[in-house]
Amino acid sequence: MTVQQPLAGRGDRIRRALEHIRNDSTDDYGQVNEFQAREYTDPEVARRERDLVFGRVPSIVCHGSEVPCPNDFITLQMPRNRVIVVRQKDGTVKTFVNLCRHRGALLEEQDKGRCRLFSCGYHRWSYDTDGSLRAITRDNTFGEVDRSQYGLIELPTEERHGFVWVVDDASAAIDVQAWLGPEMDSVLDGYGLGDLIAVRSEGFDEPVNWKIMQDAFLDGYHIQYAHPNTAGKLIHTNVMAAEDFGRHVRFIAPRKSIDKYLEEAPAADEDLSRHVTETHFLLPNSTLLRQPDHFQLLTFRPHPGDPGRSRMEMRLIVPTVEASGMSEERWNHLWEKNWKILIAVLHNEDFPLLRSSQAGLASADAGGMLLGRNEFVNQVFRRELRKLIS
Repeated sequence: MTVQQPLAGRGDRIRRALEHIRNDSTDDYGQVNEFQAREYTDPEVARRERDLVFGRVPSIVCHGSEVPCPNDFITLQMPRNRVIVVRQKDGTVKTFVNLCRHRGALLEEQDKGRCRLFSCGYHRWSYDTDGSLRAITRDNTFGEVDRSQYGLIELPTEERHGFVWVVDDASAAIDVQAWLGPEMDSVLDGYGLGDLIAVRSEGFDEPVNWKIMQDAFLDGYHIQYAHPNTAGKLIHTNVMAAEDFGRHVRFIAPRKSIDKYLEEAPAADEDLSRHVTETHFLLPNSTLLRQPDHFQLLTFRPHPGDPGRSRMEMRLIVPTVEASGMSEERWNHLWEKNWKILIAVLHNEDFPLLRSSQAGLASADAGGMLLGRNEFVNQVFRRELRKLIS
């Protein structure tokens, strides 16, 4: 069972990573840069990020397989709006602000489900899943209303490369292809992500700024120190071969199984893909990890009001039972085992460390801090984020 191959050139990037191991080196950003603690604690910085980042550019909210059929929906908290993401009868996906246009009550409180209409529990106004206002209870006494003007507020939404993308501002426009740019759009297109399914997904609300979360999953410098008994045993620390596409980055992290080629170079046509993890940073807030037989998607969204809180969502995206060639029992066992390992590392290793980082950054005299030349993707993340909020 393998995931579809991307564009040509992956072997060259893997061999570049192999050279880095031999030379005790990594891809170099070119300079050390300073940042300030207030970037993670200041309410004004957080407001600008919500409005100028998430309110202007597309970000992933789910995989399309999570709303597979017409009238299937999920709900979530975006940085600016509570929303309902719902599959339409024509197969497209729409996103609506999750509130009744009568008095503002939350319209749908379930995390996910399927329904023929959305109905408000306060006065039982109802809306079709296309957002149109369907019924006003006791309308003979309520008064005249132009129902076409009081449907649900719609946010710009597009389904591309198997994912549902949303811009968190009703007045904005969306063009995912343009946002990704030709290189990353072509890379994602080559993976056939729309043919896979999100077999498991879960969200975690943490007392940590979203950028601390995102930074942690772009960082190859911490592996042996923060994960000595898990990832540190499997993946080389501080070794990265990256491609900077401007807003987005694709990078290789070699597994230690590649070490057998340190003395004797692999054949020119030998497939080394099983010896690496390939990661894609999709600005502003997603990390897509490509493993030999599946993908993991990590997304990080800021809290709507507190810069010291965020939500991380993790998705395990895999071939269907039929495409895998496995029995359903074996397929379920494999992905349940994978999921338990991922969850254990998150809760036992990542989250405690990131919480302590947020606590430290809240110090009044934290002073300036640094990103090194070796922290290549973190540097790109900060560079592009500053462009968006400047």
